[in-house]
Amino acid sequence: MPMDAHNSRILDQFTRQAGPFAQSQAIRNQAALEHIVAQAQAGPDDTSLDVACGPGLLACAFAHVVRQAAGIDLTPAMLDQARKAQVEQSLANVSWQQGDVNALPYPDAHFSIVSSRYVFHHLPEPLAVLKEMRRVCKPGGRVVVADMVPTPERVSALNAEERLRDPSHVRALTESEFKALFAEAGLPEPVVSYYRVESEMEDLLSRSFPDPGDADRIRQMFEASLADNTLDLNTRRENGQIFYSFPQAILVSTKPK
Repeated sequence: MPMDAHNSRILDQFTRQAGPFAQSQAIRNQAALEHIVAQAQAGPDDTSLDVACGPGLLACAFAHVVRQAAGIDLTPAMLDQARKAQVEQSLANVSWQQGDVNALPYPDAHFSIVSSRYVFHHLPEPLAVLKEMRRVCKPGGRVVVADMVPTPERVSALNAEERLRDPSHVRALTESEFKALFAEAGLPEPVVSYYRVESEMEDLLSRSFPDPGDADRIRQMFEASLADNTLDLNTRRENGQIFYSFPQAILVSTKPK
């Protein structure tokens, strides 16, 4: 798919998802946000950029710790949510910019932490974005990627389900694929840690906008995965509901000095 067409799909999906996504308890999970900030070794002397920041929750989490934080996103509706989060948290040291993450509008070596969360599976050209993250990161700074990272045995099944649930989904990468991507971008092998945040299937579907008829196909795929964890979502049934958790990883690489 051409980049302009994919960006149009991103704008369509994330304009519709902005409000529900920003309010989702799984997305707002404070422990998960603080875990990413801690893995980035953020401190009061740092300046941070969150790439494709969405509703600004990770940028705000960094702003509580660093000297100055920034977030950039393609979707104006997401940035509206980010500004709301900033006001709710009474933060004066965070700024927002609309822009394309494939060509970040910042000078070289500008930030000491450059992060992204739930972004790379939406990217047609993940290497180009990672190279941009490396470019705007200072030598000795950290490049931090948090995303779903399924096992090699289950990545195809999860990608098939996620493309139905979110038509802007391109492809989740495995840990080995991410490590190869970091190497190709000129970054040292990242330190990898995993975590999960459990949520409920219907809650997920309530903030998703699949094509007509696909929601029932997704329910069937979740149902089928109960027996053998086909989707790597650790699905389980309780009181008639299906609970799941994405296999999430944080990858941190320090840019060479």
